Amino acid sequence: MPARKKTAAAEETAEQKLEAPAEKKKRSAAKKPAEVGTDAAPKAPARKRTPAKKKTTPAPAASAAQTIASVSAEPAAPAAPELPQPRRSVAFIGSECYPFVKTGGLGDVMYALPRALAKLNCDVKVLLPRYRCIAQQWQEKMIYRGSFMMDLCADGRSFYVGIMEYVWDGVVYDFIDNEDFFSYGKPYTNLVDDIPRFCYFGKAALAALNYLDWIPDVIHCHDWQAALVPVYLRTLFAATPLSNAKTVLTIHNLRFQGIYNIPTIQYWSNLPDYVFNKDALTQNWVDANMLKGGLTYCDRITTVSGTYAEEIQTPFFGEDLDAHLRYHAGKLRGIVNGIDIQLWDSRTDKLLAAPYGAEEAVAQKRANKLALQAQLGLEENADKMVLGLISRLTDQKGLDLVNAILPALVDGNTQIVVLGTGDARYEDSFRGFENAYKGTVCSYIAYDEALAHRIYAGADALLVPSLFEPCGLTQLIATRYGTVPVVRETGGLKDTVQPFNQYTNEGNGFTFDRYDAGLLLDAINRAKTLYFTERSRWDAMVRRDMEKDVSWENSARHYRSLYLELKP
Repeated sequence: MPARKKTAAAEETAEQKLEAPAEKKKRSAAKKPAEVGTDAAPKAPARKRTPAKKKTTPAPAASAAQTIASVSAEPAAPAAPELPQPRRSVAFIGSECYPFVKTGGLGDVMYALPRALAKLNCDVKVLLPRYRCIAQQWQEKMIYRGSFMMDLCADGRSFYVGIMEYVWDGVVYDFIDNEDFFSYGKPYTNLVDDIPRFCYFGKAALAALNYLDWIPDVIHCHDWQAALVPVYLRTLFAATPLSNAKTVLTIHNLRFQGIYNIPTIQYWSNLPDYVFNKDALTQNWVDANMLKGGLTYCDRITTVSGTYAEEIQTPFFGEDLDAHLRYHAGKLRGIVNGIDIQLWDSRTDKLLAAPYGAEEAVAQKRANKLALQAQLGLEENADKMVLGLISRLTDQKGLDLVNAILPALVDGNTQIVVLGTGDARYEDSFRGFENAYKGTVCSYIAYDEALAHRIYAGADALLVPSLFEPCGLTQLIATRYGTVPVVRETGGLKDTVQPFNQYTNEGNGFTFDRYDAGLLLDAINRAKTLYFTERSRWDAMVRRDMEKDVSWENSARHYRSLYLELKP
């Protein structure tokens, strides 16, 4: 297919000038070729550099005698101001990012984590494919930064690499432009198309960094779609300035690994034969596993919760990579995700019937419940307990447990609201429950963002009984809206929901351990007992949940510490 037509560089708008990224760090070494096996391309125009701020020197410490005198004579002096944190540059490479393109939690992480890091004195660039499905409102804001041809395949076949840039809220977004790979379908179609697409994307992202002469301290890759980046970096890019960068690979869901036959991945990646061995890319002797190769060659592995980092080293959760992950356990870390607390804020949420904070949650949640019941055709009664379920309807989410116990939940005092799409068997079963229990059960088989907000606000408890859950976002959002989570103790659910202790009156939800329908029913019944018999303690938990810090700021600090560990 012909390459996408280049667009002329547009004049910078006032908004873009305000959002211009921080200066690039100075490099003493001369720039080397863009990439081994890649045609040389003209260097991109350099950005104007601004002078660095001068460091402040702390005052010399007082003598012991002076210290004793000052303590006895006057109050202690205020603490010295905190010194600026060391700056690190980080390149994020991943296949999706909200609001440009999003299919799941990865899109949220690629959006929120770079923004949080930018506020912690990190220089952040995000590299994404320029899919045709990205809305026109974003396409129009992109500025052409350059292009070149890149060798890709084992037979020397080369492809166009265009770079379109957009600067927003302290983060630079560079979109890799190529019509052969990104002009059709959604971000993920099938492995026949996706394997060549992401072999190209990983190599093109590194080549673009070389072309832009932007050499980060750390390259942070996400899931199997970017997993070849560490492999490329240590092989085909070993003689480029990028070789000084450290790599982090984050596993968002180990179930998806990018597995295909060895000849296909060898052809599309042109990686050397020695990386196709049982300790790197080869799996089951005949297949190549892109995620496995990335895990071998990266400097650190992270996943989205501490418990999930432990679970994936076991056969049940390890998806055939448990032994490989145990071998690399020394570089494996778990860092729990956060959520965007500006997007999910019950005080400012315009989609709610009655916005509220922790102080007025008890009264206003009743108003939101009545509005939700009216919208969904449920019996309008604020004294009834509403259980919400917002989920992809797949077996991972523990929906067979819900199906097994749902009739037992219909007791005249409880209502159930289900929102989501997925496997036909779950869609059909929930439709059947709605027909059987009209006015008590509502199954909204669709994705409706506005309704999701209203369920978080109007429900009393949220069910998340997952078979496995790397991190989970719904339970975090639920706490922001004062909706008590009922979860299985797995992955990020275990790390973020502390079970209610009736003796100490502590905890922020209800949990069960083994994957068993009876245990889920028991957890829900414990929640219902507290709700109906000790409402003051329930209301205290609602307020406690809403005051819990689930922002990205904590997660970003952990990631920043990891980057400093890699590049001290």
